[in-house]
Amino acid sequence: MLFEPEHVIYVDGASRGNPGPASYGFAVFDAGGKLLHKASAYIGRTTNNVAEYTALIEALRYLLSRNISAVEIRSDSQLLVRQVTGEYKVRTPHIQELHDQARDLLRRFAFYQIKHVPRAENKVADKLANEALDRER
Repeated sequence: MLFEPEHVIYVDGASRGNPGPASYGFAVFDAGGKLLHKASAYIGRTTNNVAEYTALIEALRYLLSRNISAVEIRSDSQLLVRQVTGEYKVRTPHIQELHDQARDLLRRFAFYQIKHVPRAENKVADKLANEALDRER
């Protein structure tokens, strides 16, 4: 069976410094590519990995609040994607907490797929995350 997502989300986290001022952004598109929702926020001083996981978690919460049951997730963070798929182990306790939250949310979907995409394909979420950092300044 071929997976046809109801929605596609792009997620990105940003940190200026590692750790440093950080934010996240995500954008939700329908299957036809129409932008349905976008969100971003400043999250304080933290690492890029925390920001990436926060973007994923916030996007998943949004989708679940809209009763969306099938989604394709796209991220330019290879680490995030490979940890979520189980290809990489999570070695840091505070990231493990975020990983567990994300996995718990993902279990609520009837179907999901997470894919690594090049940074050039994640421009919308990247822009949102950086705009949140700029607003905080």
